[in-house]
Amino acid sequence: MTLPPLPDDAIVIGAVAPDWRAAVGVAAGALVASGAARPGYADAMIRMIEEHGPYVVIAPGLALAHARPDDQVLATGLAVVTLAEPVAFGHPHNDPVRVVLGLAVDSVGGHLESIADLANVFNDAGVIARLAAASTPDEVRALMGATA
Repeated sequence: MTLPPLPDDAIVIGAVAPDWRAAVGVAAGALVASGAARPGYADAMIRMIEEHGPYVVIAPGLALAHARPDDQVLATGLAVVTLAEPVAFGHPHNDPVRVVLGLAVDSVGGHLESIADLANVFNDAGVIARLAAASTPDEVRALMGATA
């Protein structure tokens, strides 16, 4: 499996978010705008972090917000949000976060495959800083190895 397409609607550059909940909400909104999820998916993503802690902060400056497949997911999709100012999720080592990825998957198996594909993108630790500095959707797609 390769990464899901990243249409312009799924990319938000320089978002302003006062806290992690708002940052996750921006990522969820991009998933909704791209047709991958319904608006209720934002609540599910936030609830996962509230219940399980900041496990979504998977590397310094990078969060991978997601929730379980349910009726709020319309299709597997990925969103990339860069933040104008970093926000803290409460992670002891990887805060603050400048890049939030939103992931919606329509099956449990797809969840694991998508996370493995994303992990390969971030084998190069410099990708996070380059994503945070990206100024166009095309630049984000190139860094992610994704298509529109």
